[in-house]
Amino acid sequence: MTRDVRAVAAVFAGLFAGAAATLLLDPPAKGWFVLGLVVAFNVALPVTARAVGRDDWFAMWALLLPVSVFQIVPDWILADLIGTLRFPDIGGPRVDDAISLAMGGMWVAPLFLALALTGARPGRAAAAAFVIFLGSEVLAPTLKLWEPAGDPSELAGVALYVLPAEAALGWAAAVAYGAAGSSWSRRIGLAAAVSTFYTGALVVSHFLLDVAGWSITTG
Repeated sequence: MTRDVRAVAAVFAGLFAGAAATLLLDPPAKGWFVLGLVVAFNVALPVTARAVGRDDWFAMWALLLPVSVFQIVPDWILADLIGTLRFPDIGGPRVDDAISLAMGGMWVAPLFLALALTGARPGRAAAAAFVIFLGSEVLAPTLKLWEPAGDPSELAGVALYVLPAEAALGWAAAVAYGAAGSSWSRRIGLAAAVSTFYTGALVVSHFLLDVAGWSITTG
């Protein structure tokens, strides 16, 4: 294992250890700890990338952080409009009393893994995102970060409609990374586009899997 890989692996090891530690905490300390953990990760990752000379990893983070911030909107839509997602109140700041503010930085880690492990090849990033987010969806209710609500189709506690959308998110993030360059304004614009694309993918996937009757009638 090379020095750069060891360094970023240590950052993720710290994130996973911190996530495990949340099981020992109760609200409101749990929520504040999660927020602190997300902030610490989003400081440690770019600092580490720069320290080991991986400008490509820094560029991934620089795109994925605004993507993660914009992801508050689709989460908000699912929680308050569609009603298929719930964010338990574990303490700490919340958006409209519906979503933990920590979610604004929580998407960076899974998307970074999906892109870094696949060389940001869109098709492979989509497949990696599917697997990574499947694991996240399984673990999230245990950590009390989020959980399905309403009556979506589920398997092992995972709402099925989110998985195709999250694979599409991995694809879109990889495409945006390839087009972003080093301009912060371009990154932010592309991040907004990625999150908007994901929002549409969520709605379409939910409609096709949970709402559409799939019947043809004749007059």
